[in-house]
Amino acid sequence: MAQLKPQRRQLDNLQPLRAENREPRPVDKEKIKAAVRMILEAIGEDPDREGLVDTPRRVADYFEEVTLGLRVDPARHLEVTFSEEHEEMVIVKDIPFQSICEHHLVPFVGKAHVVYIPRKGKVVGLSKLARVVEEYARRPQLQERLTSQVADLIMERLQPMGVMVVMEAEHMCMTMRGVRKPGAVTVTSAVRGIFRKSEVARKEALALIRGNLR
Repeated sequence: MAQLKPQRRQLDNLQPLRAENREPRPVDKEKIKAAVRMILEAIGEDPDREGLVDTPRRVADYFEEVTLGLRVDPARHLEVTFSEEHEEMVIVKDIPFQSICEHHLVPFVGKAHVVYIPRKGKVVGLSKLARVVEEYARRPQLQERLTSQVADLIMERLQPMGVMVVMEAEHMCMTMRGVRKPGAVTVTSAVRGIFRKSEVARKEALALIRGNLR
């Protein structure tokens, strides 16, 4: 079977949904449990049989966990910065993430690659970039929006010379339903600052992460 090529999508104008613009609300687990029970009944299952009796509770716990990003602000991870004599590329590759497609509420799983060039040596702890990715991912999402949110937040808070974020993911909504193409990978990118203006800078960044793209 021929290998499926990644779908590459770049979307710079998609407006991010910032956590600080919404009022955090606790998860209503009782509503989720009631809804799951109704779904099981609607598909012809018995929600009271042994294998399903605890399913509504488990699903409620699952949604509380995978939507944590709706109740926190990823920007807090970029509040503490450091001054270093470094104005070259900083790259954090292969950041694993899991999110849920907002269209079907099924997972998409992949890796993020974050590149930025500090301005006047203003840098942040490397783990903080991974935390930003994780918390933007843990909510109903579109991969395009997720990519832009990470890039825009880094650009806003660190004010670097440029930011590039590349994400690759496999979407279960393409694997389990509809077109049913397991192994198809979607690649999205967001470029800001010098990476948008300079082809040389883009090529250098992509050359450093290309070996990790499927």
